[in-house]
Amino acid sequence: MTLLGWAFCILAMTILLIAAVGIIRLPDALARQHAATKAATLAVSLFALGLAFVAWDAAWTWRLAVVVTILLITLPLASHALARAGVAELERQGRGNTASRMR
Repeated sequence: MTLLGWAFCILAMTILLIAAVGIIRLPDALARQHAATKAATLAVSLFALGLAFVAWDAAWTWRLAVVVTILLITLPLASHALARAGVAELERQGRGNTASRMR
């Protein structure tokens, strides 16, 4: 099980590395934010799953499950709130367009 756990951890690190490249290469803040939050949610979940296999202890597995559950709830909400604030700021400055309205 340890080998499977480390494989999940390596997969999570690879996803984060790809997301880091996306953050550098994507053109605007909303696209970079999208790449960061989607990859972070997936990578943290995979990393926690890998750690659960490595630890193979019920107490740690429950703790990791709680952490993943909290992150699965809060990361998309925070990303959405930041994106709405960014779009509202662009519209306030007069640089937004009708396609970017999030209402």
